[in-house]
Amino acid sequence: MGPECICCPLQPLSKMKMKWTMLGMVVFFLISVVMTCCFIWQYRMPKLKTEVVVKEVTAEEMCPRFPEPVTLKHPITSLRVALEKIDVLLKSSLHTTKLPAISAIVVLNDSVLWNGNFGKKNISDPSSSTPNEYTVYRIASLSKIFPTLMLYKLWENGQVDSLDDPLEKYADNFTIKDPLGKSKGASSSSVRTLSSHFPALSLRRMASQLSGLPRRLRSTNLLWSGDTQSALKLLQDDVLVADPGTRCHYSNVAFSLLANILAQTVTGTDFESWVSDNILERLSMQNTGFSFTPAIQRQMALGVYSNGQPAPLYNLGWYRPAGQMYSTTADMAKLMMALLGVHGKTLLRQDTLNTMLTPVLRCHHGYFANSTGTPWEINEQFGYDVVRKDGDLDGYAATLSLVPRLRLGLVVLMAGVRPADQELVSQAYSYLIPAVANAYRDAQQTLRPPPDPAPYIGFFTYRNMTFYEIKVDSDGVLVMQQFGPQVDTTVPSNYRTIRLDYLQDRVFRVVFESLYPCKLKFNSASVSLEAQDRQLFNFYVFSKKGVSPGFDSPGLNTYKVTRIAGRPYFGS
Repeated sequence: MGPECICCPLQPLSKMKMKWTMLGMVVFFLISVVMTCCFIWQYRMPKLKTEVVVKEVTAEEMCPRFPEPVTLKHPITSLRVALEKIDVLLKSSLHTTKLPAISAIVVLNDSVLWNGNFGKKNISDPSSSTPNEYTVYRIASLSKIFPTLMLYKLWENGQVDSLDDPLEKYADNFTIKDPLGKSKGASSSSVRTLSSHFPALSLRRMASQLSGLPRRLRSTNLLWSGDTQSALKLLQDDVLVADPGTRCHYSNVAFSLLANILAQTVTGTDFESWVSDNILERLSMQNTGFSFTPAIQRQMALGVYSNGQPAPLYNLGWYRPAGQMYSTTADMAKLMMALLGVHGKTLLRQDTLNTMLTPVLRCHHGYFANSTGTPWEINEQFGYDVVRKDGDLDGYAATLSLVPRLRLGLVVLMAGVRPADQELVSQAYSYLIPAVANAYRDAQQTLRPPPDPAPYIGFFTYRNMTFYEIKVDSDGVLVMQQFGPQVDTTVPSNYRTIRLDYLQDRVFRVVFESLYPCKLKFNSASVSLEAQDRQLFNFYVFSKKGVSPGFDSPGLNTYKVTRIAGRPYFGS
């Protein structure tokens, strides 16, 4: 099939002869209403009678619902109010007996937005000072973040072939009973081995509480001092509590096994040394680690049980990768920035981080999170995924949480028992998320002009049905506006013009600079404007005359928006 006409001379509208089917008339009608602000040609709308006249366009929810993070100019009143509420929330959660100390920190983009410290470092010492951002706390299961980072880094470096490699690839003597395996035939062995007949107990599933492995090894506790070979031997006569990949089930075994096996078989070193060399030193997390030296103990907040009695500072044995570590809010802020991809020193590539922060499976009712990730518990607030890891170990409680779409993070470290009557992190986000989202919406976006706007300026049409003019504003940014008989006056005037943000080599992004209705409704039909925001325009290679002959919008399945010689004349 030959190309469509790009620069054909345009005839007066009264002389155009077009044969419309009913579907064609519907598409034409819809485009005339909503193409004033964006391209919607890929939408299939309910059939309408062609004689219907649109009398009113109504707007419901305003967008963008998920504004793009931009640089903010502080102070911002709404953020200040939200942080003051968090300050009150945490201060009121202190308890002189069972929760004597709390430290918290909030990061936004690449900066610390707020940090708060409450109570006393040592409840047993009347002269004890208030903790600060350098006070050390046990972080318990937040330790599980580090085996996961190790897995992703080894995968990124090509040392692990796939996140979905089976565990058996790295531990050939691993076997375990799998009585619940759905793919097993009646005569199959009851022992899982490396076989294509069974769904794999993969590395990713081990890091996302989907391994089906038991919470602990048989007849062991967190102080068990065995080695990995002893653990594998114990597992040979143990059972998977769920078929891998089918059910969320919390397992300390999975993370300890993952960390120790990858360290020994892939890196050739021990897990703690690898973490220290590749994560802690790289991010300058100087007060984070595994061993409670006398110097670290002097920096620590005293952990207590619910009765106020000091909790022993014991060392975990083989389970150390699942819960041994300590840290400070200052160090956790660095880790959050690295996970959000905004730290000065890159830990993982952005595409790898995106994979790590993506939910893996929705959990069954009764599990303590809506979804599971690597290694996250994930719940939703205000439409945003809140990605978090909680940890609780004798005398201490901790939470690291992120809202990736807002580049927002919150860490709360506690000496004592986590309050049972109030979900502190969720309550804090009930203040933070709306404030940050609104701050982004209200922020003035800085759009990038192309190196030379001249090749893009001119008149364009889509199939001689709708017509557009691209101009340049005083800042060199491209502005596109519809004109012609199909412009519908019922569409608010501020939605009739869009601006184009230059990204790279003839590629632009549609930008609505102010709030707009997520859907425009007219009669029984509606069109999503939200789906059009941030779509890409890919302009064609410049002609010999030095101009682009047209552009596509692949995300909207729209092609051949073509340049025309000049503004057409439309007859009455």
